[in-house]
Order: sequence, then C-alpha cells, then structure tokens
Amino acid sequence: MKKKKYFILAGFLIVVLIAAWQLFFKQASENDILIKPSYGKFIQTVSSTGELQAKNSIEIMGPSNARTVNIWQMKITRLVDEGTQVKTGDFVAELDKTEIMGKIKDVELNIEKFESQYLQTQLDSTLSLSAARDEIENMKYSLEEKILLKEQSKYEPPATIRQVEIDYDKVERALSQAKKNYETKVKQAKAKISEVGTDLSKERQKYSSLVEILQEFTILAPSDGMVIYAREWNGSRRVVGSTVSTWDPVIATLPDLSSMQSTTYINEVDIQKVKLEQKVLVKLDAAPNKFLTGTVTRVANIGEQRKNSDSKVFEVLIQINEKDTTLLPSMTTSNEITIAALENAIYIPIECVHSEEAKGKKLNFVFKKNGKETVKQQVELGIMNENYAVIKRGVGRDDFIYLNTPDRPEKINVSYLAN
Repeated sequence: MKKKKYFILAGFLIVVLIAAWQLFFKQASENDILIKPSYGKFIQTVSSTGELQAKNSIEIMGPSNARTVNIWQMKITRLVDEGTQVKTGDFVAELDKTEIMGKIKDVELNIEKFESQYLQTQLDSTLSLSAARDEIENMKYSLEEKILLKEQSKYEPPATIRQVEIDYDKVERALSQAKKNYETKVKQAKAKISEVGTDLSKERQKYSSLVEILQEFTILAPSDGMVIYAREWNGSRRVVGSTVSTWDPVIATLPDLSSMQSTTYINEVDIQKVKLEQKVLVKLDAAPNKFLTGTVTRVANIGEQRKNSDSKVFEVLIQINEKDTTLLPSMTTSNEITIAALENAIYIPIECVHSEEAKGKKLNFVFKKNGKETVKQQVELGIMNENYAVIKRGVGRDDFIYLNTPDRPEKINVSYLAN
C-alpha cells in the first residue's frame, strides 16, 4: 500500500509541475526562439562591390596626329587577347587603314600632277627666257647697224641724218625695254616655279605625314606588361569593331600590378558616412578565402548616374595594402568599409527590433523574457550595421530576447525607459 501511495504522490507532483510550466511559460510557443545579446567589439560597415584596377598604368594610344589629316574616328580591326603579356614593341592592335590609304592615294596623284606642272613650268620658263635673250641679242646687232648708218650719214642731207638718228634712238630704247622685260620675265618664271614648287613641297610633306601616321595605325606596346583594354563611355571594353576617336584615343593600358586599388560606388544614402583614411576589409569573389586590407584614399564630391542604377552613386577609391601577384585588373571585390567601431558593446540581430509609434514619436522595442513573463521592452539603439544593432539601454548582457514576435503581442505588457 505504501508503494502505491508513493506512485500516486509522484504522479500528482508530475501533473503539478506540468501545470506550473504551462502556467509560467504560457506566453511562449513552440516556435519562439530566445537568444542572448552578443557582447564585444562591434563594427559598423558600409558594404559595396568594386573592381580591381592598377593605381598606375601606361596608356596605349591610337594615332596622336590623326586629326591633323582630318581623320577623326578609326575602327579597331585586330586585337590581341586581353591579359596578354607583351614586351616593348610587341603587336597590340591594328586600326582600319581604309580612310588613310585613300588619302595617301589622293596625295600621290597630287604629287604626280604638281611634279608635271613643275617640270612644265620649268620648260616654259626656259623657252620664254631663251627667246627673250635672243631678242636682246638681235637688238644689239640692230643697234650696231644703226651706229654704222649714223656714222655714214654725216655727209648726207640733214633730213637723212635726222631719220638715221630717230631709227637709232628707237632701237636703243627697244633694247633697253627688252632688257627690263627680260628681268621681269626672270622674276615671273621664278615666281611660277616657286608657286608650283611650294604646292609640290606641301603635298610631299603631307605624304610624309600620312605615311608616318599610317605606321601608327599598327599599335605596338610602349613597355612590358599585361594588356588591359580601355572602357567605352557605356562601361564596356574595347573590342574588334570598336571606334577610337581622336578625343579618346586610349586603346588599352599596361597596369603596374605592384600597386592595386578597388574602385567602388557608394549610394547617396551611405556616402556621408564614408571618409578618407577609413579601413576596409576587401574580399575577392575569385578567391573567397583570401582577405585583404585597404584604406579609403578618395571620395568623389559629385555623384553620377551609373548604368543599371536608379539613384546617384559616388566613386570611392580603396588602396590595397598588400602586394599579391594573384591580384589582376577587373577582378570583382567585396568591400566592407569600417565607418565606426565600439570595443565593448551589447548588440542584437536587427530582426529582434520592432519600431512603432508610441507616446507621439517613433520608439524601438524588443520582446524580452522577464523571469516568468514576457515584456515588450523599449530600447535605445546605438550604431547599426547590415545585421546587428547596438543596444544602449533596455537590454542587459544576461537577458533573453525573442528573435521572432511572440504570440498575441498586443496582450504583452510594455516597459518604457525612464527619461
């Protein structure tokens, strides 16, 4: 009988304990998750995606003087593969030569025409001056004849003497005029030859310039390095068929891989938090287990509208501290910029925080286990990052808080912070 009593008493105690547990924890359901706040160093970050670039690089340019011959745009017809390691003088790219070859052909025809004109002008001048010299020589002979007639007419009648003198004066004046005309013809001949010669010289100089520029249509590496192609205005890289203009003649770059930086763009909401010299944790998408460190070296003052972005973004440059031969241009990086840090902080997941209007303003609350009951506790938040929020007041290190919203939250008592 005593054993039976003991069994009955034990069963009664079990029933009482189950009832008490249900009474004390009736506000918690099987789906409720209770957690303790975290304690320790808290880092507030701004995260962004970036792209590796060399801090310094040598630009590989298209023809620098193409505009001097009225060539403004050139298409790329051949390219080496991006990432190719080249030596000084190695082939990199070739531009379409059709337009410049047409100009060279036109200039060659002009040279032939001016050479013919130059030769013809020389021949015409030679003949003209030769005839003028012959005319002068003939007039000299005529003048000598008139001198002889003048001497022989001394004993002739006065009228005859006068006629001989008049004829002599005419020949003398004609000879003098012929000599002056000859000097003028010499000057004219020189001027014509010089004019045609100048046109010919211009065309020859133009031909030399075109041939020199033509050589620049074959792009060679100015130094050793890895070829990285320049970007178009829309962000895409230059490829065969891309157009190179004289205003933007850069075809590719040879980056200095010993000093790398990540170029990223921060939205206008977070840009006010980003400052120079802030520390950055950099991860490589191509090597998830590799972690690098960096420093913010530039923050743009003016925003820009990037492709596939609805809002304005600001360019930020992050200098990579480590030197690593595996770092290559165009690699995608994940950047975490540290904008604030606390050494000893209590922080909880953002999912635990609930915001609502109360007492005429927006307040923050958490659901906290307070002994045997659950309370809706007002909290004062500190800094936050993407996943956690620092708690200044309202929750202690040893408290238990709900990660989810308990059942019937409207029935839970509210505890406000003292002002």
